[in-house]
Amino acid sequence: MKTPKRLEPLIEDGLIDEVSRQLMSGKEATVYVVRRGEETLCAKVYKEANKRSFRQSVDYTENRKVKSSRQARAMAKGSKYGKQAQEEAWQSAEVDALYRLANAGVRVPTPYNFYEGVLLMELVTDADGNAAPRLNDLTFTAEDARKHHHTLIREVVRMLCAGIVHGDLSEFNILLSNDGPVIIDLPQAVDAAGNNHAMSMLARDVGNLSSFFGQFAPDLLNTQYGKEIWALYAHGALSLEVELTGQYQESNQPVDLKSVIRVIDAVRDEETARQTRMAEIASKNAPPKTKR
Repeated sequence: MKTPKRLEPLIEDGLIDEVSRQLMSGKEATVYVVRRGEETLCAKVYKEANKRSFRQSVDYTENRKVKSSRQARAMAKGSKYGKQAQEEAWQSAEVDALYRLANAGVRVPTPYNFYEGVLLMELVTDADGNAAPRLNDLTFTAEDARKHHHTLIREVVRMLCAGIVHGDLSEFNILLSNDGPVIIDLPQAVDAAGNNHAMSMLARDVGNLSSFFGQFAPDLLNTQYGKEIWALYAHGALSLEVELTGQYQESNQPVDLKSVIRVIDAVRDEETARQTRMAEIASKNAPPKTKR
């Protein structure tokens, strides 16, 4: 196919060899299948704000870090530079989340590069090597619904242990690959420790999973994993080893604020160190700019 203009810089700078086809066009981006040597990858090209149906709510952008105080002031004023900085922050949020979650072992597409506003990442495939379908295009037996629901609840826990809440998780942004569900579309991901809406977003994410799989296994509709997971997190007791029950009992005991603060501080320290490492890697791996 004819190379889209936004992908031309990646070909010119040798990051990809050719564009094979458009895979999908969603509310925030268009995704293409591309080739790099013998590898088949996908390239996510973000839509401009005025062409995107998903708007950047302050609920999602609350407490997001920007490169400088100048950018923060410009974003607050809504200047032309500020809007550009806001777009860059919105796009880099997904890149940061993907690297952070992949390093934590969460089932997300492997990210390879973010260049000229294009995210280059793994193409998730099914058993036949074709692009993996979304959950909303599939039906399941009750047994398979419970199995996939269990897997995804554990992924939600793994994400939260890494300090991230997806914020828009549903059957529309989960692929079913050859070896299980893979979570995609993360530009709205939020910092669990730094966003006041993280608890309600987590509850909504988990509720969406229960509602979808509950169509095939109605017993899942009565579970309360969202409240159970957040309660454990708020008390500093959430870990990958915790056995969840899907039940939640309201507690009258006061929250252990010291434990919560320790969790928040640990997550923030880890994130600061991660961002420093990513900046160092990016500066080393960035291809030299070519004159046009």
